[in-house]
Amino acid sequence: MHILIIGAAGMIGRKLTDRLVRDGQLGGKPVTALSLVDVVAPEAPAGFAGKVTSWAVDISQPSTAGPMVADRPEVIFHLAAIVSGEAEVEFDKGYHINLDGTRQLFEAIRQEGVKAPYHPRVVFTSSIAVYGAPFPDAIHDEFFLTPLTSYGTQKAIGELLLADYSRKGFFDGIGIRLPTICVRPGKPNKAASGFFSNIIREPLAGLEAVLPVGEDVVHTHASPRSAVGFLIHAATMDTGLLGWRRSLAMPGVAASVGEQLEALRRIGGEKALKLVRREPDELIMRIVGGWSKRFDARRAAELGFTAETSFDDIVRAHVEDELGGKVA
Repeated sequence: MHILIIGAAGMIGRKLTDRLVRDGQLGGKPVTALSLVDVVAPEAPAGFAGKVTSWAVDISQPSTAGPMVADRPEVIFHLAAIVSGEAEVEFDKGYHINLDGTRQLFEAIRQEGVKAPYHPRVVFTSSIAVYGAPFPDAIHDEFFLTPLTSYGTQKAIGELLLADYSRKGFFDGIGIRLPTICVRPGKPNKAASGFFSNIIREPLAGLEAVLPVGEDVVHTHASPRSAVGFLIHAATMDTGLLGWRRSLAMPGVAASVGEQLEALRRIGGEKALKLVRREPDELIMRIVGGWSKRFDARRAAELGFTAETSFDDIVRAHVEDELGGKVA
């Protein structure tokens, strides 16, 4: 099996690559080739016996999509995106990457199929930002999409394209609406949701973190470990069970910021909790205020998607996967 990962240099892309190399197979088929694409050339994974192609690509450029699919990968993970906060501030950049790049990829797959039959599985990472207020207590699978950010709008349009290209038979697509992935390893990024990870990751490493919102803010999270699990399951499941609704919200843990901090205290102690500094940010509060809080993800659960059941489990996953089981 040949697999293409677009956005392979990002955190989830790297973890997905590592998982595929470790497993050596996907859906029972040996992985024999990996094509890794990002705005910077992703590092080739160690220990992979198959063919690895790694190159730097700006997916907003029309000429780049065709070469990515020219070797006809059987599975395509489309993870590349400008994150929420950056897409809100840099309007043109967000639409060029998140919308134009997605459309050009989908169209390149269609054109490849004109030459000879080609019908890959396409896994598209969407976001809970596709939803917009007013919200019920828990978002259900039939809730309408009225995004209140440019990022959410771009992802919602991507979902519609995914459904239409799948309906026409150009590829077999599935969109997974990721909750906020927490705790993200590495350094802070420009995502409006980044503080959810920062207030856990930095204190556990003995560093100060800034909290830009109130402790009453409620949000839904899943670990990077679960995010990779979502992608693997989406790539291998029977998409006939989806019907024409090709995108669905993933399960996760709904927790207030206050509950996050309590989990930090239980696992990292009072010394970690004291490293969180309150510093309100009006832009972040406005963006986060337009996001949904809880999800009734029973459809995803019935289709076999799984995640953590407590925020403590999310923090422990970070400690195990990134800190060698120890906190500072």
